[in-house]
Amino acid sequence: MPELPDVMIYVEALSKRVLTRRLVSARVRSPFVVRTFEPSVQSLAGRAVVCVERLGKRVVVGFEGELFLVVHLMIAGRLRWFDGESKGVGKIGLAEFGFEAGGSGEGAGTLVLTEASTQKRASLHVVQGRGGLVSLNPGGLEVLECSPAEFTSHLRSENHTLKRALTDPRLFSGIGNAYSDEILHAARMSPVTLTSRVSDEGGAALHAAVIETLTGWREKLREEFGLDQGLGRFPGAGEITAFRPDFAVHGRFGQPCPRCGDPVRRIVYAANECNYCATCQTSGKVLADRSLSRLLKEDWQREME
Repeated sequence: MPELPDVMIYVEALSKRVLTRRLVSARVRSPFVVRTFEPSVQSLAGRAVVCVERLGKRVVVGFEGELFLVVHLMIAGRLRWFDGESKGVGKIGLAEFGFEAGGSGEGAGTLVLTEASTQKRASLHVVQGRGGLVSLNPGGLEVLECSPAEFTSHLRSENHTLKRALTDPRLFSGIGNAYSDEILHAARMSPVTLTSRVSDEGGAALHAAVIETLTGWREKLREEFGLDQGLGRFPGAGEITAFRPDFAVHGRFGQPCPRCGDPVRRIVYAANECNYCATCQTSGKVLADRSLSRLLKEDWQREME
């Protein structure tokens, strides 16, 4: 699922292309993607874009008349931009939005919502006014805008593991499975530490790791797509991903930790997994994987060799 740095890239790249332009067409290919009925998606046609924002992990496009199109990409949803008309994306295309040419010479363009999965989870909402946006906001703290004390207080407001707390959209905005792994590795903290046991100093250190990780990746992606040098290019197919070769631990099970060289470990749960370095984060303790530890029982390795 695209997380805060990825969504911010979408917001910036899209803003540079559609801000002040009028939407001339809206075509929904999958009726299941639209989760609201009034106002309709078609009611956006003819209106100019006044803002492009992030709401948690959602992309929000604001139009004249305080109408907002809210796009939740979920796990497999992605946005594609085509200069002129859409070149076609096949069956994965869920909706298309055509924009007029810009006043300073930019040509017309088309924004396409795709979802490369048999499980259709991506969604579109159209809401009226800022109050309508509030109803879609899980309420998580904006981690790039809060103080260390505010972050720590929020962290300890419920007693969960650090991994679960960081990825809870009701607690923190925009952090998911991938970047939570990277944040905890940067902070040298165990993913299963309970939030109630985090000291003020530990909370401040974790907050610093959050800022460093999220802003660092946002700037890396801005540079990758050329957004720091003007219009840049819109992310293409497969370029917004939860598996990046420069990640420290996420998606790198069995590969060497870039800090100590020991193999990255993982905990598999449900459809997700948590990646970590036992040497850097858990004092050499190998955390129990629910499925494997039950299978191997006494043979389950609990310490680093």
